[in-house]
Parts: sequence; C-alpha cells; structure tokens
Amino acid sequence: MTTRRPSSFEQLDRRMRVYETAHDHCVLPGVHIVARIDGRSFSQLTRGTLGLREPYDARMRAAMEATLTHLMVRCGFSTLYGYTQSDELSVLLRRDEAAFGRKERKIVSVLAGEASACFSLAMGVHGAFDARVCQLPRDEDVVDYFRWRQEDAHRNALNGHCYWLLRGQGMTDDEATRRLSGASISQRNELLFQHGVNFNDLPAWQRRGVGARWEHRETRGVDPRSGAPVIGSHRELILDASLPMRDEYDAMVATLVRAQ
Repeated sequence: MTTRRPSSFEQLDRRMRVYETAHDHCVLPGVHIVARIDGRSFSQLTRGTLGLREPYDARMRAAMEATLTHLMVRCGFSTLYGYTQSDELSVLLRRDEAAFGRKERKIVSVLAGEASACFSLAMGVHGAFDARVCQLPRDEDVVDYFRWRQEDAHRNALNGHCYWLLRGQGMTDDEATRRLSGASISQRNELLFQHGVNFNDLPAWQRRGVGARWEHRETRGVDPRSGAPVIGSHRELILDASLPMRDEYDAMVATLVRAQ
C-alpha cells in the first residue's frame, strides 16, 4: 500500500514532528530536577591531550568552576544549587522550573552542550560532556543525592592522590591501578601517610568538591532624584571551596531546598 505524500510544507511539518517528539518525556510537576553533567573520556583528555601529571590541576579546577558558574547563571534555567568534583557537575533546578516544558531531552541536551562549549573555551582544547536527569520526588532525596556525590568526591580524591604517588615512584598506569585494586580506605590513607601525606590536611575542595549557591547581598546607593540613601539587595552566586561534611552538609542542602 502506497502512503500519500504530503502536498504542502505545513502537512509535511506536522507529519515529521510526530517522529521527532514521539518519545518526549517530561518531568512531572512538583518533582525535583537534578542534572548531572559528566566529562566524556576525561582520563584520556587530562593524561593524554593535556599531559597533566598531578591529581588536582589548578587550570582544570578553574575551568570546572567556570563551567559550573556558566550553567548556574547563563543557560536560562532557574537554579538553586550547583556542585562540582573531579570531571562532573551537578545542578539543582528550582522545583517549579518550567523551561522547555520540563522536557528531559531538552534539559540534558542544553546543559551538555553548554558545558562542553564553556569548558573547551576555558581550557583551550576540545572537551565534551554528557548529561542525565535525576527525578527526585522528595526533599530528602535531593539531600541524599548531594551527600552521595560528596562522598564520591572523597573517594576520588583519596584514590587520585594514591595513584599519582605510585606513578611518581615509577609505576606504570597498569601497575598503579593493580596496586590499589582491593585496597581499603584505611590502607590507602596509610599509604599516603607513609610518604608524608596526611589526607585530612589536603585542601578541602579536593576532598569535598566545590559548591555554588545564591546569596542575597545588601547594596547601598543614592536616589538620583531626591539624594536620599537607598538600601537594596541583589542575588550573587557564591562558590564555596570549603564545604561542610556529613550532617552539616545535609543541613545546608536541605535549607537551600526548603527556601525555594
């Protein structure tokens, strides 16, 4: 049976858009949206293309913070909290965010594209990100999500410092990886301590990640018409490289979620 072809552009447009949107999924109203944006093949990028030879590089950190700021401020979403560690970023949107009709594919494609462009410009090399959306029904789930990512940051930091310590002793990538395979947290801490490194004394941003949150700041000025002093306020994005941990961190995230 032959299908009759559309006779006008309008008919063709309606017909083809069915295929384009058939699998659109929208996040339900009232559900929290957290987007996680991950670097794609960043081990190859950092060790190969960039030739980085230390667990935490200052340029890499600056580029990730610039990318997080960009996602929070300039991508058209109403954001509440952002977090970055290693080669990943997480962005919590307002619970009532309605951009793009809450279409999941639009949220992930915009954030992945924006992150890739911003990071690449900051580092001067091509860096790509993918993205996914976590749909979290309760405030407690949002708190647990960010606690999960911070604890992952702690593990990444410990593993990274151990790995590069072994590489500095002449081990190959495979040898260092095998040496650390199956090692407990206490054993990894002891490995560092034996070589003069107390993991708990390392910079907090390496062990806990960096957060980004909005704060209201007071501004003082003068009314140009009357000359009277005027007090106002504006929102400012604050990057926090000394985040609290455990219960304190949970309480901080919970406060941000409840305040929206």
